[in-house]
Amino acid sequence: MILTGRLTGDASVHHVKDDRQVVNFSIAINDRFKTKAGEQRELTTYVDCAYWLSPKVAEWLKKGTVVELNGRIGVNAYINQQGDAVGKLTCHTREVKVLAFPAPKSENLAAADTGKTNGKPEGKREGEDKDNLPF
Repeated sequence: MILTGRLTGDASVHHVKDDRQVVNFSIAINDRFKTKAGEQRELTTYVDCAYWLSPKVAEWLKKGTVVELNGRIGVNAYINQQGDAVGKLTCHTREVKVLAFPAPKSENLAAADTGKTNGKPEGKREGEDKDNLPF
């Protein structure tokens, strides 16, 4: 199954027996739809994910990153301490594709809004000559 969602927090690497490592993270999948009455609704589904193939992927999985996952879906059902039945979706992930990184936190948000940094137009670096291109 393929899922696309945004990470709800930074991924973490856990060591398990036999020197194996697992990367754990959670994604939120947002869905918008209209009811029969024409009312706009939004539904968010949270999925806990486990990736066993390489712990290095955790370096790229930061809060807010949009990912596409390919894996097997499972459901964990249990009775919580209050006696309520609870279900939790899990994805045993085989493949992770990063689709978009979160916007960097800029020191100067006004510069980001105007498209300028340090008084110079974005894309033009100091000392950069337009004839000195690598191609």
